[in-house]
Amino acid sequence: MDDVDDVYAVFSDPEVMRYWSTPPLPNKEAAASLIEEIQTGFAQQQSLKWGVALLSDNRVIGTATLFRPDFTHRRAELGYALGRKQWGQGYMHEALTAVVAYAFNTLHFHRIEADVDPRNAASIRALERLGFQREGYLRERWYVGGETQDALFYGLLRPEWETANIPT
Repeated sequence: MDDVDDVYAVFSDPEVMRYWSTPPLPNKEAAASLIEEIQTGFAQQQSLKWGVALLSDNRVIGTATLFRPDFTHRRAELGYALGRKQWGQGYMHEALTAVVAYAFNTLHFHRIEADVDPRNAASIRALERLGFQREGYLRERWYVGGETQDALFYGLLRPEWETANIPT
């Protein structure tokens, strides 16, 4: 709960949440509830969400998540958010590299998937930089904040990751 203010700062920002599947958090109580959900999901291995923090001050600037991990079929969905002040500085690439490496090397998953709004060019670049391949386009998949949003689906297979030579 020490991170409530930082989590609220990230997930209440309309620019950060622009392409997210839920609206911005309305208050700090919602941020506290989100942290509780994160802790419960992690304990039950239903959602593995980590805080992304700077080494300089250990303050949360974002999150990186393996959603819906399926240990039988060796797959999960990747999600992430980063505070606006940190955009374009390479922090999310570093965090996602660590999460994907963990998924493949420690959890022994075979496939990671990601769903991204086609208007979110920075997120698309982040996925493609990691070796994700575009696999599909779902029209009007989400309805958030009074707006219908399309989705691009990306996938990354373990053999592709192993040959991508991305430093971990």
